[in-house]
Amino acid sequence: MRKTGPRQLSLVFADSPSGGGTTEPSDASERRSFLLHIARTKKTRGPATCVADTSRLLEDVASEANLAAALLKVVRNKGAPGVDGQTVETAEAQAPSMLARLRRDLLAECYRPGDVRRVWLPKPGGGQRGLGIPNVVDRVVQQAVLQILEPIFDPTFHPSSHGFRPKRGAHTAIAEAKGYLAAGYQTVVDLDLAKFFDRVHHQRLLARIALRVTDQRIISLVRQMLTASVVMPDGTKVAVREGTPQGGPLSPLLSNIVLDELDLELARRGLRFVRYADDANIFVGSERAGQRVMTSIRGFLEKRMRLQVNEEKSGVRKPDEVHFLGFRFRCPKEGEGDDVAIFPSAKAERQLRTTVREMTPPSWGRSITSCMDGISRYLTGWMSHYRLCTPEAVKGLGTIDAHIRRRVRAIIVRQKKRPRFLYRHLAAKGVSRKAAAGCAFCGKRAWAKSNRPAMTRAYPPAWFAGRMASLKALWHDINPPQASAQLSLAF
Repeated sequence: MRKTGPRQLSLVFADSPSGGGTTEPSDASERRSFLLHIARTKKTRGPATCVADTSRLLEDVASEANLAAALLKVVRNKGAPGVDGQTVETAEAQAPSMLARLRRDLLAECYRPGDVRRVWLPKPGGGQRGLGIPNVVDRVVQQAVLQILEPIFDPTFHPSSHGFRPKRGAHTAIAEAKGYLAAGYQTVVDLDLAKFFDRVHHQRLLARIALRVTDQRIISLVRQMLTASVVMPDGTKVAVREGTPQGGPLSPLLSNIVLDELDLELARRGLRFVRYADDANIFVGSERAGQRVMTSIRGFLEKRMRLQVNEEKSGVRKPDEVHFLGFRFRCPKEGEGDDVAIFPSAKAERQLRTTVREMTPPSWGRSITSCMDGISRYLTGWMSHYRLCTPEAVKGLGTIDAHIRRRVRAIIVRQKKRPRFLYRHLAAKGVSRKAAAGCAFCGKRAWAKSNRPAMTRAYPPAWFAGRMASLKALWHDINPPQASAQLSLAF
């Protein structure tokens, strides 16, 4: 270690693009270069080695390269401080000493996770979701463990598990679900687990980890993470007997390890299913089969896995009644073809309208350009998730676009403050005096005026094009029309 420090320090300064000139890199860039250098050059054992020998995984977790890569990941993810108040910026500034201390403590088996800070986040449908925020140092250790365990466990998971896995996600889950519906399995057993992350049985989880990990030090380390005390918002410290710390980097992998038992049971029964974290949909051919599967799987979850089904959110439903990852489906009727239509769910549309309403308050006090810029950023991100929607959903997207444009027009009306100012503004925009007067002096409020003919003529959809994003236009940009086979042959 004594020889490594100076050599690493000299290489960090060698990374400076100035070549030792007058322009020096900032402290932040030096620290980032230091971490990148260790993560790239000190890695001696790869995932394949980890899979081959699981009896000495702690050495892989505590390696300089793995810890440096874990710290980089935590810094990039940012996140709030834990109980100790340390920020990710402070941890990055103390990287050399922190990594050395972590490596020493992990190998000596004297590392002990700190308490977890509990925060409550509101759910879109009401209620609160408990989130545990570990200290930054503990998040680094969890990320380091994740980087070693994930290559061991992920290849063994069922292909129909899509949550928190490399190269998988909501879009792959929706694509698989659409395939089952197109194949004729158009009754959905919608399963949702009640407070899953708070009810995971520790011994069952550790036993499943032990099936593939023979290094008892890793299992002991995971046990310590699971049983770390939780500090409530009022300062009360609560001991943990079950559950996984939702909010830490390792929690998603642990949840998949637990629910892989459910996946294997569903596959053993020959059922077609798609699971994303604790939300699972099973596709069957009839209502009767769905009720039978629901009763059987409920018993398996409660008696075998000691998990509870959320009765309010679970049920046997038709595809258009299911809210799955923000989407809903509509199966074609006889004579309508065989394509399954994909729409944003009603819940997702309500949340979109609520967010837009919050971003376009009537009392908006800044420029209308800044308002439209914020809306454009939000709509672009929203459409990146809902780009899987089929052409049948485009009409609904156009309706939402019209609603958003009206809200922006209402802001413009209010910013003119007085009817005569609005009248002059509309006249200057080329609106006839009669129409301008009918809007400005109608005696209605801003929301009613925003939809008057004078406002729609002054600010038509063409005016918003290029100034504010449109869901309909974004969808067409992502899904360009495909040239027909005859057209391609004509050329």
